[in-house]
Amino acid sequence: MFASTMCRGAGLIRQARFFPVVLVAVFAAGPAMAEDDKVAVFGFELIDSSLEGSMLGKDEAQEARLARLAPELRDNIAGVGGYEIVDVGPVEAKASAANLQSCGNCALTFAREIGADIAVVGTVQKVSNLILNINAYAFDVETGKALARGSADIRSNTDESWDRGLRYLFKNTLRKQLEAAR
Repeated sequence: MFASTMCRGAGLIRQARFFPVVLVAVFAAGPAMAEDDKVAVFGFELIDSSLEGSMLGKDEAQEARLARLAPELRDNIAGVGGYEIVDVGPVEAKASAANLQSCGNCALTFAREIGADIAVVGTVQKVSNLILNINAYAFDVETGKALARGSADIRSNTDESWDRGLRYLFKNTLRKQLEAAR
């Protein structure tokens, strides 16, 4: 009887030593098991209310700056834990043809089509060649609820001002709100 109790006791000791290892493995794997939210970042749109835009037409350097914003924002969001960027290529033509700011939440529809959980849209409002504003909005695809939104005023229509404006917008507004949404 004593021998069987000792054997059971030894088994309990072995189990007791194994149990903390299992707990550590489960807790260490816990965050990695959580699925990342899939994010679709659509191209930014220009709202040009300046006289220059209506008089001179498209500015190629400005169009190039506008085209750089979404890829840069994708890279920034990819660096935030818990988010995975989804390729918008399959719906890019439809998104570019639509005015995402006034199409009745069509960005959510496009994002849903490519399996995204979050849709990000943005604009640059140009009041003049000196006064511009970069805006970005992130929405939950299923509910339409705003998860993050921000705005950055910039002065001068240059590569440097646009780059600094988007970095400021992401670092001081969007990143914090996206992290809080997780």
